[in-house]
Amino acid sequence: WLGFTAQPKGTIRIDDGAVRAIVEKGKSLLPVGVRGVDGTFGKGDVVKVLGPTGAEVARGLTNYPSEAAARLRGLNSSQMKDALGAVPYPELIHRDNLAVTAT
Repeated sequence: WLGFTAQPKGTIRIDDGAVRAIVEKGKSLLPVGVRGVDGTFGKGDVVKVLGPTGAEVARGLTNYPSEAAARLRGLNSSQMKDALGAVPYPELIHRDNLAVTAT
């Protein structure tokens, strides 16, 4: 349902390294690989994850609302607390809540 029937509320654009981590290695989406955040979504909403070419690579349930995700964009884990003050999750989207849609 997550990959194909849920209606995404927004989009997260990622770099090549994040695409490889998600598609080839089955990893979570970390803020360091995020290049852009589009749309308005809340914590727990389904979002599309797009690679550098604009092709959808995954869909997932985000751990942060769009405003916080945009502030975390490109940051490594040690910088997250400075950006938000409190960091309940190190991942933008945990692997358990991520469905790869790229073929």
